[in-house]
Amino acid sequence: MSTVRHFALPDLGEGLTEADLVAWHVAVGDAVELNQVLVEVETEKAVVELPSPFTGRVVELLAAAGETVDVGAPLIAIDTPAVESATPESKAESKSASESAAAGAGAEESVPMLVGYGPSAAPPSRRRRNGSSHRERIPPEKPTAAAPAATAASSRPLAAPPVRFMARQNGVDLADVTGNGPGGIITREDLAAHLAASGSSAAGEPEPEREWRSPVRGVQKRMAEAMVRSVATAPQACVFLTVDATPTVELVDRLRQHPRFEDLHVTPLAVVARAVVLALREHPALNSSWDEMSDEVVTKRYVNLGIAVAGPRGLVVPSIKDAQDLSLRDLTAALADLTTAARADRCTATDLRGGTITVTNVGVFGVDAGVPILNPGEAAILAVGALQRRPWEFEGQLALRHTVTLSLAFDHRLVDGQAASRFLRDVGDVVADPTNLIALS
Repeated sequence: MSTVRHFALPDLGEGLTEADLVAWHVAVGDAVELNQVLVEVETEKAVVELPSPFTGRVVELLAAAGETVDVGAPLIAIDTPAVESATPESKAESKSASESAAAGAGAEESVPMLVGYGPSAAPPSRRRRNGSSHRERIPPEKPTAAAPAATAASSRPLAAPPVRFMARQNGVDLADVTGNGPGGIITREDLAAHLAASGSSAAGEPEPEREWRSPVRGVQKRMAEAMVRSVATAPQACVFLTVDATPTVELVDRLRQHPRFEDLHVTPLAVVARAVVLALREHPALNSSWDEMSDEVVTKRYVNLGIAVAGPRGLVVPSIKDAQDLSLRDLTAALADLTTAARADRCTATDLRGGTITVTNVGVFGVDAGVPILNPGEAAILAVGALQRRPWEFEGQLALRHTVTLSLAFDHRLVDGQAASRFLRDVGDVVADPTNLIALS
């Protein structure tokens, strides 16, 4: 005889309590092998492929693509083969589980684990979401034995997740619908016929959509929460400075021809990043944070330089760790590696944590300047505008020069206007005259 077993969403680590279901790799009726990828789920960090802990045939998908599922919530029901077809080791485990179930009536079904979690005390909730992202494989663990599944699961009407969602939207109990699909599965056509027979208007042609609604999820949700928290907790102010960046543009052109930089893509942003690191030596308050618990100012002796990057899942801010120890060449290389990883959605959780000050390059979008919002826990963020050739006074005459506007937003609890202005002036001095890189290094 076979046994229907359930696979629940495992604890994916780092205190995460839920994940968004991105896509199923199997359907009802499919045969699955041990360690075969069943489903992709997205956490706030990445998309994870979950492998099957069982061999068998899919009986039911218990969550739909786009739903948010709590850790411990069942994802899929799999009809596993009889004990005789299993390995000797799994036979012993299944026998032990069966004896335990027989000894204690009403014993709960054991749930396979990938990382480790306990059964949920309350029924798990699901919320409709959608989206896609970076994929990260979680290695499978050895499947655990399970007691026979409850009969309630097998008596549930068979239907694909989209059909179940359609039924919920129209208030239809699928137990009242006759399934004409393979094995009695209820199809869209079956549900539509049921709605038509009951005279529901939902079976007719849908009205044209007049608005588009998109659920907030993943990186977008985390960014929104962070920005609201930042504005709500930190009094923010901003100062601006426009400088002649022609010397920086000329330096970048020379460095691109230099043998030590031949394997790197040098940009003016690297010069700005180096200028920020150097200016922090004289203005450490810009590299501090406010400890809400103790009402203390925490000043860091290290610089984890955050770089805001528009990735496929939205804006992310990975940071270059210990940037104070890097030369201009090393900082250029680290900057290139980090932005490439972010645009390919390959940043790790470590990359995205621990920033102490941030630089955001709004100039890549052709924007002259902007007022950035602080990352929570940081004292300052510098926005770099577009490099534009404008009429500018140079050596007593009007000339076309490359200019750039720098915008510095800061936490006024930690940094006053004088300190912010002097810091920005020091950064601008390096951009206007890169020989200061040598003088300050």
